[in-house]
Amino acid sequence: MRRFLLIIALVLALAGYAWHREITTPLNPGAASRTFTVEPGMSVLAIGRRLHEMGFVRHPLVFRAYITMRGVGSRLKAGKYAVDGSHSLARIVDLLARGSVVQRLITFPEGKCALDMARIAAGAGLDPDVFLLAARDPMAIRDLDPLADDLEGYLFPDTYDLGSGTGNEHALVARMVERFRKVVRPELILIRERGLTLRETVTLASLVETETGRSEERPRIAAVFLNRLRRGMPLQADPSVIYAMRKAGIYDGNIRKKDLDIESSYNTYRRRGLPPGPIASPGREAILAVLHPAPVKDLYFVSRNDGSHHFSATLREHERAVDRYQRRRANASGG
Repeated sequence: MRRFLLIIALVLALAGYAWHREITTPLNPGAASRTFTVEPGMSVLAIGRRLHEMGFVRHPLVFRAYITMRGVGSRLKAGKYAVDGSHSLARIVDLLARGSVVQRLITFPEGKCALDMARIAAGAGLDPDVFLLAARDPMAIRDLDPLADDLEGYLFPDTYDLGSGTGNEHALVARMVERFRKVVRPELILIRERGLTLRETVTLASLVETETGRSEERPRIAAVFLNRLRRGMPLQADPSVIYAMRKAGIYDGNIRKKDLDIESSYNTYRRRGLPPGPIASPGREAILAVLHPAPVKDLYFVSRNDGSHHFSATLREHERAVDRYQRRRANASGG
């Protein structure tokens, strides 16, 4: 029995020594410095695999196990890191957990309003109130949009490098507007040829962006809105109602039939024409969709509940689609 216990103790000691050596001894001493990027939302295992491919981590699963043991999985920060042959697994994990980056990245997805962007900025260590304060100053876009009273719609959705410092809120907002200007500059002549102002184009694009996440649908949704505008029909865009509710501070994550009557210039169910301004920041594809709408006569669309939409040219066809995709679904779920 004593011999068996000694063997177990020896095995455990060897395993402990191997584990300690695995995490504290550099795998590739003398290797030159290389950079690798941790993308926002990248999984721990994906990071481990990337480091393994670069020759700095022997086993991706050991990398994940060590991070789990340390309890730092939620603290790994996106950005660009520099690693060389002196870095052990433990030291690499320390770098990631501390966010000791060569570049610190922040990503703003398409279709987010300034308030959403401020929350994303807060997640990257910036002051959301300062970010919003900068986003309320329209001077950076007034030469292109004299009617702008803030930068809603003009903060271009993209990935930006924050560097290693903090307190960059005003500089970040300025870069986002400059990125917007760079993207839209080649389209300014076409915008005028379409008989639109930049503000009208971006407002339409923001509606398109918030209605669908599918690239192939954007030109067709743009066509629906443009067709309705030409006929003097209300746009009836749910995202505009949600935006109105958020501005009023009454949005709880749901939109109900009674909410379609909210008194707001952004409510496209009660007001004809475009909202007074953008409701979110559209990406380049949504802007181009407004300038190159699909050649269709559609006036309606309804969600198929799978991320796609059914389009209709007549009210009768639209009502059949609503019955198929919405009312029957509500009945089936007891709604």
